[in-house]
Parts: sequence; structure tokens; C-alpha cells
Amino acid sequence: MRRVILHVDMNSCYASIELLHRPQLRGRPMAVGGDPESRHGIVLAKDQLAKKAGVKTGMALWEARRLCPEIVFVPPNLELYMRFSKMAHAIYGEYTEQQEAFGIDESWLDVTASSGCCGSSNDIAQDISRRIKKELGVTVSIGVSWNKIFAKFGSDYRKPDAITQITPSNYRTIIWPQPVGNLLYVGRATERKLYEHGILTIGQLAQTDPAFLRGLLGKMGVILHMFANGEDQTPVSRESFQAPIKSVGNGITAPRDLVSDQDVKIIVEMLSESVSKRMRASQLKCTVVEFFALSSDMEYSYGRQHKIKRPTNISSEIAREALDLYYAGWYGQRPIRHIGVRASGLVDALCPEQMDLCVNEVRRRKLDQMDVTMESIRSRFGYGSVRKGMMLTDTDLSGRAEVKDHEVHPHGYFEAGNRTGVEKYAV
Repeated sequence: MRRVILHVDMNSCYASIELLHRPQLRGRPMAVGGDPESRHGIVLAKDQLAKKAGVKTGMALWEARRLCPEIVFVPPNLELYMRFSKMAHAIYGEYTEQQEAFGIDESWLDVTASSGCCGSSNDIAQDISRRIKKELGVTVSIGVSWNKIFAKFGSDYRKPDAITQITPSNYRTIIWPQPVGNLLYVGRATERKLYEHGILTIGQLAQTDPAFLRGLLGKMGVILHMFANGEDQTPVSRESFQAPIKSVGNGITAPRDLVSDQDVKIIVEMLSESVSKRMRASQLKCTVVEFFALSSDMEYSYGRQHKIKRPTNISSEIAREALDLYYAGWYGQRPIRHIGVRASGLVDALCPEQMDLCVNEVRRRKLDQMDVTMESIRSRFGYGSVRKGMMLTDTDLSGRAEVKDHEVHPHGYFEAGNRTGVEKYAV
């Protein structure tokens, strides 16, 4: 029996959700991004008006404003977007338990076994589209196919609020004439290599000798050949405790060079508090802590990560792990300009945990409650109303408002699936 895979993509997700909560911005070009005064602010999402003006995701805020002077920037609200993501997954769960998130706003659904009770693939897609619009207030584009890659292509093919079916009888007509860069995992560097060898469309990629592609791109060349021919057999993962995003991180370019351990501790503590807050608001914990630093002359960078024994969203535990990574690799080398702390390996905060007799659980609960209490006080009286003692040792470093910039990274395509079928092209 041929599989039935849906790829559901919330249209302009962040911007659409923000417009629901800021109706006064409707009719004006709007984008979700960082602080416009920040040196590193970028566009994370944009509405249709901003898109028509040429604004693109990943564009610097100043560049977006140059293209669209009347644009309004809104700071990102990860916990709000995660809440909508969970509500969408609750709807998907009524059709299948095989649902795999590809970021906050995208998901694959395997509805092969659902047709008997829920109707045809098109019926299911239309029902999901209608319910998301009615219950969440946003629109989705849905691709329907027999494999994940073509379903993903279908959801991208027509936007917004559309359903596209990619079948064995029409994929050569719809997909093959498209630019090769429109295929999942053909990035700019890969596209450039393919262009240099006259491979301009997905159809030309599909008809190229896989042995040649292996020589040009390595194993990924064979995988892309399979993708272009609709031979992807990667399964849709079952719903689990894994979060729809891979990591949440915060970084800051310090107001002055960091020249001592105390300087680093202050910044790491600030970043860890922000990461902790975002995870707690989204009911997540992390199993990996990452630390990143950039030297003041911008010639040397350092990044390390460490898997921890117990999932956590406690700020002091995140800070301790980040500082251990700092001491292990950077300690005493040179002044630091930029520091980043990231939590990855995210899991649901309610997931089962293996208890450890060597861990002081009473102390952990107190640290967790301290974070909760501080966040509650700050939400009522402002960020500076309660602070840890070390922050008072250098008000130049700790005097800025709560860290706002953050990074969200989706899971990679191959993390949970497999590459069944690649072996037949081994050369």
C-alpha cells in the first residue's frame, strides 16, 4: 500500500500569530525580528505586505527598513509560538500519532492508516486546513504525497492557504521543471556546484547518473538523486516527548571586552537566566548545554557542548555547565567580545526522568523555585526589581535590560529518520 504523507506549514507563522494579538498592525507591513537598535538584529518572519516589498527572512533589520521604510518590527515571543505549535499538534493528533515536527510551524503527518475513518487524503488535508483556520486563527499550506520530500515541496509550491497534491502521475510535470535549488537540502553551495555542471532543474538532477553525483557531492549527491525521483523512504517519526525545536540560545555582544572570570560569570549568568525562562515558558528542558565565545579582535572563536545527566531548565545549572566549558577551553587566553549560551537536546518538561541517588533533589527543587519566584517578581515589577548578588559587582555589564535576542533551531531532516535505499547506489 502506498503511503500517504502530509506536510503542513503554517503560513508566515510568527507574523500571523503576532497579528492575531496585535490587530492594530493589520494593513501595515510587519516583521518579527530583534531589537532594531541591535547590531545583529535580523528578520525572523514577515507578513505578506512586507514580503511584497522585498523583505526576506534572515535579512538585517536595517536592510529591511531600507526596502520598506514603513515596516513595523515586533520582538519575537517564542513561548507564544510554542503554544500555538502545541495546539496545532493536538489537532494533528486526532488524525494520526505519526507526526514529526520540522520546526515550530511545520510538521509531517503519516495518515496512511487514517483513510478508513477520516476519508481520503484530500478530505483529511481540507479538514485540517479548516480546523487550523477556525480554531487557531491562522492559515496553513499543505502538501500531499507518498513521501516526505514531495509533501514538503507541495506545501511550499502554493501559498498561502493552499493544498497541493503531488502524485506519481504529476510529479514530473510539477516538480521536475522547478529550479534545483527548490529541492530540500539543495543549499546555495550545492546549487552552485550543480549549476557549474549544467544541472539547473530538479528534473535534470533526477536524470543525472547517481555515480556522477556521488563523485561531485559525496553521499549527499545520491540522496538528492533519490529525493528528485520520489524514492525517499524516510519514515515519519511517531509523536514523542521530543520538542519541535532543536535548541534555544541567547548571545550578547558585551558593552566592553570581558577580561576576567568575573566578567564572564556575569554575562553567562544573564544568558542562562534568559535561556531558562524561555524553556520554562515553553515547558521544555534541555539535555545538552553549549557555550560559545568570540575574541575581541574577532579572529578567534571557541564553541563546546556537554551532555548533562538530568534534563534541566534551572538557570544556575545551565550557567555552571557553560562556565565549565569556558574553563575547559578558553580560560585565560584573550579578551572576549561576544558570548553565547545555548540549550539543546530539548525534551518536554514532563518527560520521565531517571532518578540519581547522588543528586540533592531538595536543593534542585529550591533552585527551580528560586527561578520561578524571580521570574514572577520581574514580570510584575520589571527586570531590575530582583537580581543575584554577583550582578551588583559590575553594573556596567549587568545594567542592561533582560537579554532579548534569541536563536531557535529546528531539527534536521535525518535526525530521526533513516536513509533506506541509498545503499543500492553504492559505488
